[in-house]
Amino acid sequence: MKIKTTLISLALVFALTASAFANGLSLNSVGTRAMGMGGAFVGLANDATALYWNPAGLAGQQSSILVFGTDVIPAATYKNSLYGVDATMKTNHYISPNAFINYNMGKLSLAFGIYVPAGLGAEWEGKELLPMTGGAGPFDWMSKIGVINFSPGIAYQITDQFSVGLAVNIYYAMFDLKRPNMIDMNQDGTPETFAQYSESSTGLGYGATIGLKYNINEKFSLGATFRTSTSVTMNGTGEFLNLPIKMENDFDRDVTWPMWIAGGIAFHPKSNMTITIDAQYSNWSALDKLTADYKNWPDGVFNLNWTNATQIRAGFEHFINDSFGYRVGYYYDPAPAPDETVNILFPSSTNHAATIGASYKTGSFCFTGAFEHLFGAEREIAPHVPAGATMPENMPGTHQMDINAFSLGISYLLK
Repeated sequence: MKIKTTLISLALVFALTASAFANGLSLNSVGTRAMGMGGAFVGLANDATALYWNPAGLAGQQSSILVFGTDVIPAATYKNSLYGVDATMKTNHYISPNAFINYNMGKLSLAFGIYVPAGLGAEWEGKELLPMTGGAGPFDWMSKIGVINFSPGIAYQITDQFSVGLAVNIYYAMFDLKRPNMIDMNQDGTPETFAQYSESSTGLGYGATIGLKYNINEKFSLGATFRTSTSVTMNGTGEFLNLPIKMENDFDRDVTWPMWIAGGIAFHPKSNMTITIDAQYSNWSALDKLTADYKNWPDGVFNLNWTNATQIRAGFEHFINDSFGYRVGYYYDPAPAPDETVNILFPSSTNHAATIGASYKTGSFCFTGAFEHLFGAEREIAPHVPAGATMPENMPGTHQMDINAFSLGISYLLK
């Protein structure tokens, strides 16, 4: 019994950067305040989420504890006139809790964070996709991704103007996938039967983030961040359901979270006002071809052919008084996935995103909220059949996805 090895690779988990499915699958705006400013936070980095954006920003901060939660809600459609498909993604909420602490010891600061830099999913109504499987089914179409980073960090203020920082990234990734897949029941080399495929896997990866921050004067600061690529081996089990015999197999899949480089500037035209601009580059071309090594099945190869991408971000913050402040932001997020590898379980589109946020301070507490909306560009995808294959590697048709994300947080300044 041979298996048609066109399984979706979960390497996309670590191609992960996000709010949402943006620029790979990573979350674009870690931190409620950063979200309100469009994620343009590398040159500013002046709250506990500097551990993620630019660890050097931790130096000189007052000690604090920050907790926040983010809810990502994707909304997508898929149309294929050839098959008569007009499908809408189920409305799911992908909620992530996050916590940071920064402890200042003069020129030296220590920090620790447990947060979600990547996590989302997609789920579709199987009945709306029946034409894709020749009427067989309905099948489950679902992907769910979660990456948790356990990150200790340290920062040192070398001079009154210049600081350096380092964060160690310990990633724990989880991935679940359900989708139909064709199998060869007659062992004649011709896949002819659709079956429900399901897999679940986890993995650990290790990397580091290095940050630099330079305060030119009271009005300008510059920041730069380098995050190493991370190689991870995901271990899991794949199985085909609803067949006369049980088909289950363990697998390993080596994946890479690409290198990330960012630079930013923060400008304070007034003491209560901040303007930020960032450029953030992801080396997505490292994700070329990914292979699942099954124990007893043929290897499953998934081609990504992703291209490098640079996000441009801008943010604005204004405190009206000592208690109340508001924020707005924008970013441009190009899709790294080419047309030949696009599918509905890992949507990819070029996005323009608008963000807003506000905060209220009282005593040592600060309550913060933010919202962002990603306007996804519609993609017309033509079939792409690799040499030697009989089926498209992608899912041709019209793909479109918008994303809403909400975040609420509370911080406490330690005495």
